[in-house]
Parts: sequence; C-alpha cells; structure tokens
Amino acid sequence: MKIALIAPPYPLEEIPSPPLGLTYIATVCEKAGAKVVILDYIVRGYSEIKFMAELNAFGPDIVGTNSVTMNFNQAASILRTAKQANPGVITLMGGPHVSFDSEDSLTLYPEIDIIVMGEGEATLAELLGVIHDREAWHSVPGIAFRQKGRMITTGPRPFIQDLDTLPIPARRLLPMARYQALGYPVSIITSRGCPNQCIFCLGRRMVGQKVRFRSPGRIADEIEELISMGSSYINIADDLFTASKPRVRALCNEFLKRKLDVHWSAFSRVNTIDAETLTLMKNAGCHSVSFGIESGNPEMLKRVKKGITLDQARKASAACREAGIRGHASFMVGLPGETFETMKDSLALQKELEIESAYHFLSPFPGTEVREKIADYDLEILTNDWDEYNANRSIVRTSNLSPEDMDDFVRKAHGRVEKEWEALKKKYKEKTASPDEEMQVGGFYRMEMIFKLLSCDVIEENS
Repeated sequence: MKIALIAPPYPLEEIPSPPLGLTYIATVCEKAGAKVVILDYIVRGYSEIKFMAELNAFGPDIVGTNSVTMNFNQAASILRTAKQANPGVITLMGGPHVSFDSEDSLTLYPEIDIIVMGEGEATLAELLGVIHDREAWHSVPGIAFRQKGRMITTGPRPFIQDLDTLPIPARRLLPMARYQALGYPVSIITSRGCPNQCIFCLGRRMVGQKVRFRSPGRIADEIEELISMGSSYINIADDLFTASKPRVRALCNEFLKRKLDVHWSAFSRVNTIDAETLTLMKNAGCHSVSFGIESGNPEMLKRVKKGITLDQARKASAACREAGIRGHASFMVGLPGETFETMKDSLALQKELEIESAYHFLSPFPGTEVREKIADYDLEILTNDWDEYNANRSIVRTSNLSPEDMDDFVRKAHGRVEKEWEALKKKYKEKTASPDEEMQVGGFYRMEMIFKLLSCDVIEENS
C-alpha cells in the first residue's frame, strides 16, 4: 500500500512550521506496512501540474491531508486534483475544521472520501486495516463518510490516554533543511487536552478536557533527535503547557539534567504561571511565553468564559519581566458584547502590561460554542467563506460595532508597533542599528527572501 500525505500551502505571515500532525500520521502508516511520502507544499511551491506529476510518479493508493479552517478550501482542492489524477484513489482529510463540519464537508466536497475526526492516530491505524472494505468502515470509531447518498458518522473514539504510546514523528520525511533555512521553530507536543471553557476555542473538544501528559524522558528523547537533525529552536504546541506546575518542573529538570542546548517557547495562561516557574523554564531554555488575555474588560472575560482576571494578567506580565522571559499577550476583538468602551479597556491594559502584544479578530470556527450558540450572543456572522477565517480582519458584527469599526481600532492599535518597526528598518538601512536590532531586521529580510526562493523552487530549478 502506498500513501501520500499532503501538507497544503500556508501563508508566511502565519509562521508555518513543519506539519506535526502529518508526521505522527506518517509513522502510523509506516507501522501498518505502507510506503509513505509527505508532499510538503508549505515550503515548496504548489501548482496542480507539479502536484499531479509527483502523484503520478509515486502512484499512491491513498491520499491524505489535514487542514484548519483557513486553508480548508486549499486542502479540498488538492484532494480534487488527486481524484482527477486517479479517480480510484481513496482520499482522507483530518483536522479541526472537518472534525466539526463533517456533514457539510462531505456534502459540498465529493472529492473527500473519509473524514478522520479528532485525534487521528488510533483511528487511522484501525482504518487502514479495512480501508479496501467499505462495509467495514462502519466498525471504525471516529470517522465520517458517504454511503449510497447518506452521511455516515461512526461513534466517537476515546482519547489516547497514554501519550507515550505515540510514535516519534517521522520528520525525516519532511524537507527539514528548508524550515531550518527560514529559522522557524519545530513544533512538538508534551501534552494534549485543555481544561478551559473559552467559547471561541476548539481545544477541549478536539483533544479533550482532561490534560494527558507525555513523560519527561520521552519528550527529551524527541528533542535530542531534533538537535541531531540540526533543529534547536522549538515551539511547544500544547494548548496549555503550564497545566501542572509539578510536571513543568519535572520536564525542565530533565532538560537541565541532559544539558539540552535548545531554545523553546510555549503557550500558557496568566492564572497558571508564576515567577518561580518561569525562572526554571528560562534556565531550561525557554525564551518566550504567550498568553491569551483576549480583553481588558472584566465583564467581557466572564462572558467568554475565559476564567482569568485583569490582576492575574498584570502579575503574569510582571513575572515574565522578573524571570527574563519575553511575554506575549494576545487580545481578541469582536467578542460578544464588544463596544468602543471594551476595546478601549483592552488598549489600556495592553499599555499597562508593557509586554509584546497583538490584536486578532474573532473567527467563529465550526465546533466552537460561540458559533453553535450564535443566537445567544450579540453577534452576526458575516461570511462562511473559510478563506476569511484567518483572524486578520473582522468577519462578525455586534449590535454596537460594525466590522469597519473593529478593523479601524486594530489598525490604530497596531499603528504604534508598525511605526517602531519602520523606524527599526530605517536604522538598519542607515547602518545605525545595534547588534540585536541588526539581527532582528536582517533576519526578517533573509526569512522573506528565503521563503520566496523556496516557494518558487529556485533551488531545484538551479540544481
């Protein structure tokens, strides 16, 4: 059996990283005895002609891909092309979008044969054993498919409880040198699950409300493998890295014991962190922690079930400065009940915290509470064009604010940052920048140039 796994294109501004989910799936496929390739179009230019040529050269029996909402249309188009190249090929898609929009995805996109919902490793391992027996698909929990014009969804699959049973991802199937040339981090997971109830997030539904942990030794083994591959810049992609402080301490101590020469970042919450934990993380190689604060208005935080307070945000920001870790705060615009006053509250808190910050727009993804209970919230969804679900512009309206109002606020809020960046670039061009500033701006220019070269396949064309 031959299986081609496809990483669909992803925009540079979203800071693409090697597709972790596909590399987990690739290892599962190999353990099932399949010959596997990953066609990575994140750091290689994509065209239908090129894709069809690579498919024809490999001759897969199965073509699989995954997607989030913003690149779902692109992923579906890739599977359509695969069907055009070989109508008999079986196509699979996984990821959060199709997991919670399976019926519409199968109805509107006939090029998708099977949807793998939620955690995919155990489901795919079982599915591959019966892939050529369509009647047996009914017995595989965690999938959706069509049969004689009907949409079939099998029962839910339990979450994997022992994450140490997961294989080390097959990153050797990726063009890792291209990611290293960009200077982007490699993602790993140390846990799965999110105990929180935020109405705009899929975390707890996609990977469960109970947090499950990998063992520190297993994680350190994977990082040592990454270092041997030339990757020492790592993003820990857990929904909540600091879900358990004792476990964070155990993991950091394992990093220190092994003297891992690695720089890493992680996602946290302002109510699960303190200066002592951050200092240990810093000593173990952590350089950056991101927090979703979302709003500077206490009532808004309650409305979206964020479960944090403004005082906790202030303490977390101060703890980052004390530990010498770069903190990054994310604010969301367009939440239920948003007004000019609540946006001003967010701006005031952002200035008070004195850490890096950015504003993003609410995207009511399929499967989120805010979308499924839209009638209960002060919101109107303005588009179902999934390409627009990138959090870079407003796609909702509140009773008090138009999309233009929210776009204008974010543009002005980001204006100060943009002015500082333009001033930094000017210093770089005038050769008056400090060494740190020169590295920051020069790195950006190099990254932009390298991404264009990689996307245009200049390297291949010129041997």
